[in-house]
Amino acid sequence: MRASSPALICTLVVVLARGGVGGARGEAEISRKTYDPCCHYPCQNRGVCVRFGPDRYECDCTRTGYYGENCTIPEFWSWVRQQLKPSPDVVHYILTHFKWLWDIVNQTFLRDVFMRLVFTVRSNLIPSPPTYNSKYGYLSWESYYNTTYYTRILPPVPEDCPTPMGVKGKATLPDPELLVEKFFLRKKFRPDPQGSNLMFAFFAQHFTHQFFKTHNRKGLEFTKALGHGVDAGHIYGDNLVRQLNLRLHKDGKLKYQMIDGEMYPPTVMQAPVEMSYPKHVPAEQRLAIGQEVFGLLPGLSMYATLWLREHNRICDILKAEHPTWDDEQLFQTARLIIIGETIQIVIEEYVQHLSGYLLKLKFDPSLLFSSQFQYGNRISVEFTQLYHWHPLMPDSFHIDGSDVPYSHFLFNTSILTHYGVEKLVESFSKQPAGQVCGGHNIHHVVANVAVGTIKESRYLRMQPFNEYRKRFNLKPYTSFAEFTDDKVMAQELEELYGDIDALEFYPAMLLEKARPNAIFGQSMVEIGSPFSLKGLLGNPICSPEYWKPSTFGGQTGFDIVRSATLEKLVCLNTKWCPYVAFHVLYNISTLLLKTSKVEA
Repeated sequence: MRASSPALICTLVVVLARGGVGGARGEAEISRKTYDPCCHYPCQNRGVCVRFGPDRYECDCTRTGYYGENCTIPEFWSWVRQQLKPSPDVVHYILTHFKWLWDIVNQTFLRDVFMRLVFTVRSNLIPSPPTYNSKYGYLSWESYYNTTYYTRILPPVPEDCPTPMGVKGKATLPDPELLVEKFFLRKKFRPDPQGSNLMFAFFAQHFTHQFFKTHNRKGLEFTKALGHGVDAGHIYGDNLVRQLNLRLHKDGKLKYQMIDGEMYPPTVMQAPVEMSYPKHVPAEQRLAIGQEVFGLLPGLSMYATLWLREHNRICDILKAEHPTWDDEQLFQTARLIIIGETIQIVIEEYVQHLSGYLLKLKFDPSLLFSSQFQYGNRISVEFTQLYHWHPLMPDSFHIDGSDVPYSHFLFNTSILTHYGVEKLVESFSKQPAGQVCGGHNIHHVVANVAVGTIKESRYLRMQPFNEYRKRFNLKPYTSFAEFTDDKVMAQELEELYGDIDALEFYPAMLLEKARPNAIFGQSMVEIGSPFSLKGLLGNPICSPEYWKPSTFGGQTGFDIVRSATLEKLVCLNTKWCPYVAFHVLYNISTLLLKTSKVEA
């Protein structure tokens, strides 16, 4: 079906926004100017808007389960699913309550049933193969084939719309600095109610920066991480030249230096790779790491040290089992094991903690082998935007009895070598991280990142927040008062944006009211988790061709992957085993320092 009314309404909106037009000349100019009717986002339920001529459009409802002019009339089975499907909040409530029920589920075959459902339902929300990029607001071979681009879930806002967000809201978006100052900046540190700690915060940052690597010199729509997923590029580098410079070229190992009998990353003099250090950092403190910005925070260089030690430890195990293997095979197999360990820890501990679910999450790729599932992943603009979790950062860092301010923390790798991995792990595990959603919780030191993220979203012409809510099967908010519990914030947001349907994606993700006793709001979980699970389960090592012992050098390597934990990562690579978790220890008096190693 085709329609012309949105274009006419669009013209009226422009006239009103500009205060009307004067005289016959102005009316003639407006009448000759026609705006893209897709600016109204008329096609619902994942229907695709196609423009025909200056003022007509058609909604392609193919395989959406809906029909009609705007894909709003449900087919029979779509209607049935609508009636039976519980709301996201009801599902979340069930998954976070009724412990007695989940204790039963976690000990029976039902755990596998629920895990398969979680994996498929979440992952199916992400298109595979990818659809759009920032250059093409329609399907094209370039969007699929050119992996230098981030992909997109929704196409950009058409260029010739009457307002920056389509047809709703004001003609000019609020100043980014003003938004950050009014709604983002911390008034008083607000800890995460779920008990997330700095060990979690630094893990989130170090883990995601293997695939969030915007190619700023080329453009904000481009990425340097061409692997588009968990490839351990933050450990080995994002290109072959960098990888070869980081490798020892003996026994499959990575280069390292020994300080007081402990293994640490080499300096840039020992491994000549480009790193981002200010000029004042001494040469001996410039550690060479796979990710060039990981010298920024000791928490990142701490994780880099742990993975370096783990890689070299695994190489020793592989060499003992395969004395005929050369350096290359040892290295490549160790890398696959490291990737597997990463995914295991992310799903069973990191995502488990984030979700707050009583269902015990399980990393078992074979659960999907009988399902239709496409292996492969592309990182999207939307995923990079929503993962700016800077409210996690504290006001200062408590390390072994000392209070370290940002001025002494940033670009100071001597903190790592002075305190050692064990003391950093224990200190970061005990210190609470901040609540991400709800606003007013970003430290001023990282406020410029929030400003830059807002500017980036506008450059990429991201669609309004409510359009993403609809795309991920969430009800759009009808007012700012419904969106946030803060009445003052709701009123000020309405004054700045004019309409809830004009609210931007990134500010909304950070300012949305948090779920009760949770780190995130509804949208961060329901929009973010599909990206995460698709990226993890879409990894090649999770496919039937890869997920078997021979891929990892035999049963020993396979067992390392399947039994990996955060505690093992730390305790198998340190002299003594500190308290280590993604959550703070609520009762410090119960802490018993473990002096024995965790068995492999």
